[in-house]
Amino acid sequence: MMMPNLSWILLLPTLLLGLIFFIPSDKPTLIRRISMVAILLPFLLSIWVFTAYDSVAGGFQFVEQIRWVKEFGISYHLGVDGINSLMLLLLGVASFAAVVASQSIKDRIKEYYILLLITIIGTYGAFLSLDIFFFYFFHEIAAVPVFLMIGIWGSERRELAAMKLTLYLVAGAALALVGLIALYFSTGLNTFDLVVIQQHLAANPIPLAVQNWIFPLIVVGFGVTLTLWPFHTWAPIGYAEAPTAVSMLHAGVLKKMGAYAIIRFAIGLMPEAAHTWMPIIATLAVVNIIFCGLVALTQRDLKYILGYSSCSHMGYILLGLACFNTISLNGVVFLMFAHGIMASLAFALAGFVADQTKTRNLDELGGITKQMPFIGTCFMMAALASAGVPGFANFVAEIMVLLGSWDQYRWQTILAVLGIVITAIYMLKAIRLGFQGPLNPKWNKLVDAQTLVEKFPFIILLAVLILVGCWPLIISKHIETSTKTIVENIVKK
Repeated sequence: MMMPNLSWILLLPTLLLGLIFFIPSDKPTLIRRISMVAILLPFLLSIWVFTAYDSVAGGFQFVEQIRWVKEFGISYHLGVDGINSLMLLLLGVASFAAVVASQSIKDRIKEYYILLLITIIGTYGAFLSLDIFFFYFFHEIAAVPVFLMIGIWGSERRELAAMKLTLYLVAGAALALVGLIALYFSTGLNTFDLVVIQQHLAANPIPLAVQNWIFPLIVVGFGVTLTLWPFHTWAPIGYAEAPTAVSMLHAGVLKKMGAYAIIRFAIGLMPEAAHTWMPIIATLAVVNIIFCGLVALTQRDLKYILGYSSCSHMGYILLGLACFNTISLNGVVFLMFAHGIMASLAFALAGFVADQTKTRNLDELGGITKQMPFIGTCFMMAALASAGVPGFANFVAEIMVLLGSWDQYRWQTILAVLGIVITAIYMLKAIRLGFQGPLNPKWNKLVDAQTLVEKFPFIILLAVLILVGCWPLIISKHIETSTKTIVENIVKK
């Protein structure tokens, strides 16, 4: 059976998004249902793409290309390999769970779902694009609505959070754009086609002196999205003040676009510069892990704990990127998926608790698992996954990164292991203060997630974490097909 064109992943939700524009605002139920279908269809297609991808053949598959601006070498070029097919799957799971978790939105529902769908469509487009111009185009489409959603539907400090997030991400995007334009001109090919550029640079690399100043522009530019220290401070407040679905998508998926871009455009196209700059990135990665972990340890706001935890975990991705071996890079892509699912789950749970209690302060909570056993149990499992307990996908990913980095960065790896201990401490503290112990009397009337619709986002995310944790081969065979080529190119240089 022939696969549908990858364009349907973009086209179907876009058509339904257009339909929502014509639906009156006083029909919120219809808007929610259409939005659900608009996300379900690309989710199902992403599953189809992932399962149909031939990991033995490897390379980019299901390729589509339409010339757009011939003079500048810009084309609508889509395709998937083992890396971005997994990112599509991550986005499909997280976005569907995020839309289901958006039931708490009561005001300006039509505008909310329009912006949410634009963000999701833009993210799909970025992961599918094999043209650098269109990657950046879709990247910005995904980023812009986030500012509005935080500013309109966020919590008390939403204006500050939206402004800080925007300033940091715009600055990073501008820096990355300079690097990508410099890369375009330095190849001399007059094309943004990633495949053509890869093939050309394999035999005719960019001069090392040029690589050495383009490489940090791309890494730092997209590193801001990935919350590279010290450019991470926008993330905790951004995630804490954002509505639940935005926290789930940004921490779970959009952040991973930064790592994806670094793999594709920096390491993949400029491997010689990677040897120069990545030892510095490895050191910054450890700062990410330890510093952000220690800050998370001091927090009392549940969402701030998760926000700093997310920044800390990005240190493991950065550490893996700094290593030039297959196991570490496999671990990076594996962790991008595992952390994305775990972060989406954790922020969904934190959002549910905040909606019920109207507080995120752990000192005001306490013992709420007695009233909310389903939510409390799910949070404990999410915390265990975050701490790298065996049986969850995060354990497999972090072990791969640590094993791959041991020979090359011995002391950084030791400190990264310490980071796992710190994670366990602040996650157990959050469980003890917020969910266990004596029940605060004012929470006697809390209502647990009861219907299947309320439970579904948590069930699907937790099921994926456990399935991949117990059966890692289900995704690792796809990953290795693509990372092996990148590593071989680095080693040759």
